[in-house]
Amino acid sequence: MLRQLLRHTTTIALIGLLSATAVQAADAPGMRLGVRGEITGVSADSLKVHVNSGENVVIRLTADTKVRAVTLANIEDIKPGSYIGSAAMPQEDGTLKAMEVHVFPPELAGSGDGHRPFDLAKGSSMTNGSVGDLVVSNGRVLTVNYKGGQQKILVPEDVPIVNLMPGDRSLLKVGVKIVTFVTQSADGTLTAQSISAGKDGVKPPM
Repeated sequence: MLRQLLRHTTTIALIGLLSATAVQAADAPGMRLGVRGEITGVSADSLKVHVNSGENVVIRLTADTKVRAVTLANIEDIKPGSYIGSAAMPQEDGTLKAMEVHVFPPELAGSGDGHRPFDLAKGSSMTNGSVGDLVVSNGRVLTVNYKGGQQKILVPEDVPIVNLMPGDRSLLKVGVKIVTFVTQSADGTLTAQSISAGKDGVKPPM
């Protein structure tokens, strides 16, 4: 009886946790659900995660779950031709203001290419593409090119910049901060599509 009650309570918590994201996803079909928090338990096929908003969830791992390492970077690591991603908010002049920037290694260039809605904050977007130029005057402005378009992204001094590197499940340890994008089945099960895990104490900002 207690197990059934806990399962019911967990389902309610999951609905609450993902409801805001699900509403955004309904407005933008195909958008993944983001779960951000700290690993509290690890098994061969699942993670226990304490979510930043306070809930505790279990996330299933599969053979297709991709793991990437997140390490600290800086603006000097971004050069013309670099492949980056940036979660950002729109500005009145039509440009974007970065909330974070992540730099991909050459072997991951092309990952998620494009511009689309994102769930880091209401109204935010994610842009993945190649840097055309970096202008440092009047702030730091990146021109990001992707198939079918281009965005100009202002990167304030206090915005976190990280590297997103290939990784493996050895990164998934208790205490590690992660961002994982999941799917949710009809019974409430969360399955990780990808996991970005902070290395050496780094908190993934995306």
